[in-house]
Amino acid sequence: MSTKPATDTRLKILDSAKVLIAARGFSAVGLSEILSAAEVPKGSFYHWFRSKEQFGEALLEHHFESYLVEVDANLFAAGQSPPQRLLAFFSQWHATQSGNYPQARCLVVKLSAEVCDLSEAMRLVLERGTARVIERLASCLAEGIATGDLAACPDPAEVAQQLYQQWLGATLLARVQRSAAPLDQALAQTMRWLAIQAVDSRHNLSHIQLQSTH
Repeated sequence: MSTKPATDTRLKILDSAKVLIAARGFSAVGLSEILSAAEVPKGSFYHWFRSKEQFGEALLEHHFESYLVEVDANLFAAGQSPPQRLLAFFSQWHATQSGNYPQARCLVVKLSAEVCDLSEAMRLVLERGTARVIERLASCLAEGIATGDLAACPDPAEVAQQLYQQWLGATLLARVQRSAAPLDQALAQTMRWLAIQAVDSRHNLSHIQLQSTH
């Protein structure tokens, strides 16, 4: 007997709740609202989730699963250089977070301050998920250095961490200011940084090639 309908119910609950929670926060959204949005009975919720906290863990895990697919589509796209892929990744971040679309809002920014004090289990999901994003950024940076498309740096993982922190901060400020200006600035700074890295890389490569001829 197929379990697909039951699995679809679980995903329906998660997807419906994500829109509500991205807009209003975890604590502000009650179980009755989630059930109403998903159009499922209370028993269906407790079939899949023992508590709201356990549901919160599943919600964040589901968020990162889908988000990492998008991350990989940008950072490991075939036929594009690492700088192009990095720019595509941050351009998509800018596009999704600067618009007035609650369903596209970053759950990391929306929930981190709230749930990290509320639930250690949910905090750990956030920690693991953000670490996986940073690892992918570091991998793309390392590839760019290896191919000569980006200037060498001592620690790509540290640079990836700094970039991620910059964009998380810009996303938070965009919410506080109700303005896309912080995200506009983050994108402009990232584009300048990538241009400088690419110029330095070409200069270093030319210097190495020149030395090899003597």
